[in-house]
Amino acid sequence: MATDILMPALSPTMTEGKLARWLKAEGDTVSAGDVIAEIETDKATMEVEAVDEGILGRILIQESAEGIPVNTPIAVLVEEGEAVPEASSTQSAAAPKAEAAPAEAKPASATSKAPAEDKGERIFVSPLAKRMARERGIALGALTGSGPNGRILKRDVEKGPNAPKAAPKTAPAAAPVTTSEETVRRVPNSTMRKVIARRLTESKTQVPHFYVSVDIELDALLELRSKLNATAQENSFKISVNDMMIKAVALALKKVPGVNVQFTDAETLHFENVDISMAVSVPDGLITPIIRNADRKSLREISVEAKDLAKRARAGKLKPEEFQGGTFSISNMGMFGVREFAAIINPPQAGILAIASGEKRAVVRGSEIAVATVMTATLSVDHRAVDGALGAEWLNALRDIVQNPYTLVV
Repeated sequence: MATDILMPALSPTMTEGKLARWLKAEGDTVSAGDVIAEIETDKATMEVEAVDEGILGRILIQESAEGIPVNTPIAVLVEEGEAVPEASSTQSAAAPKAEAAPAEAKPASATSKAPAEDKGERIFVSPLAKRMARERGIALGALTGSGPNGRILKRDVEKGPNAPKAAPKTAPAAAPVTTSEETVRRVPNSTMRKVIARRLTESKTQVPHFYVSVDIELDALLELRSKLNATAQENSFKISVNDMMIKAVALALKKVPGVNVQFTDAETLHFENVDISMAVSVPDGLITPIIRNADRKSLREISVEAKDLAKRARAGKLKPEEFQGGTFSISNMGMFGVREFAAIINPPQAGILAIASGEKRAVVRGSEIAVATVMTATLSVDHRAVDGALGAEWLNALRDIVQNPYTLVV
C-alpha cells in the first residue's frame, strides 16, 4: 500500500520548511533509517530519515521548494511492483483521480511523462507554484510544467503569460532613486532568517524586557585560566573565558534560582536543572546549542562539549534535542571588542546574559586608583517572571563567583 512521506516538524517552532535537497531519486530502493532528503528548518539544515522501507515511487515536492507546511506530503513510498499513484493519498481523497492506468513502481528514467492537463482533468502543481499563480491571476491550464511528469513548478509560474515584464531601458524613472539597480544585490531570506526575524520581533514586542548591568573584574579568572591550561598535557584541552562564564552563570542560577524560570499565562515554571543555551553565530543567523546540567560539569567537560556543539552548529549538523530547550541563555561578543550591549530574550526563557569584552580600566581600591581587566555584563530579564531586585541579586552573585573563580573548580 502506498505511503505518504510528510514534511516533518523538526523543531517546536517549525510550521513550514524548505526542501533543500533530495538524496534519493524516484525509483530508488529505500530502507528504514536511510537519509532521503535535507530539510532547511527555522534552526538549521537537517537530514530526514525514512521510517519505512520500499521504493520511492513519486517525488511530489521538488528541490529548493520553500514554504512547505508541516505534514504536507512530499513524496510517495510504494512496495515493489505496486502501482505508483499520481498523487498522495491525501490529495487523492480530496480530488478524484483522472481515469488512467497507473504505472508500476520503476526507476524514474522509465516513467512516462504526462503533460500538464486541462479540459477538466487534474493539473499537477506544487503548492508554492499554485499559490504564486493564484496571486498573479494566472490560469494553471495556461502553463507548461517543467517538473517530473509535467508538474508545474515555481519557475514555470515566473515564466508564465502574466509574468511581470522588465521596463524598457528607455523608460523614464518613476521617481528619483539614490542608487542604480546594478549596485543592489538581492539575497532571498532563508527559512532561518525569516524565523529569527519573527521570533525576535515577538520577543521584543510581547516580553517586557528590563536590563541590569554590572562591571566585573576578570584578573583572577584569567590567572586561573592560564594555570589550568598550563596543566593540559600536549594541548589535550584549552579552557576559554566563555567556558568559565558558562560555569559561573550556571552556579549563579543555582545560588539565585528565581532567575532560572519561565513565565506562562497560568504559572511560572521553576527549573531544578540548569541548561545553558549559548549563542553561536552561523552563516545565515544564530543558533543556541545547549550545555545541559552545566552546574554539575567540570570546566574541562564544558570546554570539550561547547567546542563540539559550536563546530556542528556551524556545519548545520546539530540534532533537535541539542538546541531545543534550555533554561537560560548567554551571548558573548567579547571577541569582537564590544564594550557593552544588551541581548534580546530567547522565549520562552526569562533571561539572557550579554557578555562584553574585557579591557584595562582604572578602578578605585580603597583610596587608591589601580588598573584592572574589567568586563561589563548586562542581564536582560522578562519582568513578568523576575523583578528588578532579584535580577540585581543574581548579577551580584555572578560577579562574586567570577571575581573569586576558585569556586569554579571545587
